Amino acid sequence: MFVQVIKGKVSDPQKMRNAMQTWLDQLSAGATGWLGSTTGVTDDGTVIAIARFDSVESARRNSDRPEQGEWWTATGQLFDGEVTFDDSTDVDEFVSGDPDSARFVQVIQGEVSDSQRARELMRTRPDNFEELRPDILAILGVSHPGGRWTTIAYFTSEAEARQREAAEPPPEFIEVMAELQSLNVGEMSYYNLERVWLDSPVPANKS
Repeated sequence: MFVQVIKGKVSDPQKMRNAMQTWLDQLSAGATGWLGSTTGVTDDGTVIAIARFDSVESARRNSDRPEQGEWWTATGQLFDGEVTFDDSTDVDEFVSGDPDSARFVQVIQGEVSDSQRARELMRTRPDNFEELRPDILAILGVSHPGGRWTTIAYFTSEAEARQREAAEPPPEFIEVMAELQSLNVGEMSYYNLERVWLDSPVPANKS
């Protein structure tokens, strides 16, 4: 899987949603290998968009389309200031439900001193994890160069996520989290997507 994480600030979230809808209506059908997108806006106007493709080649073909370039030229003007792009094929995916049904999405970004060990720890979950955290529909872990990382968590709702977070986790999970914490470099950034749009290709039999 190839993932691109786009981040910037906007003053009008609805215009961003309109732009995404234009892409879905007019360009998505020609985006071969597109697996889906998660786009959301925090309460301070930070937009984070996560685009997923089945390969780097598919993503490149999409970017090379003239209509894609025209769309981005217009959409890029909606951002206030710098827009960052982080590409990665180092992706870990955990899915226990339908992420497109999520009512709350949280994006976390940070940096670690040992990316390989951090990925190993992130893959470690109790056997009954889905029973402990039924609020988690999916987790997408993305590794970037230099030890930076992005995690996207899809929840059934914010209320249930907060309730489950307050519960005492099993001892082995506490140990994993403690080691992860020891690998952190600096502070982590949390982005609660107050408005979030979950878009996926329409199956051929539903088009």
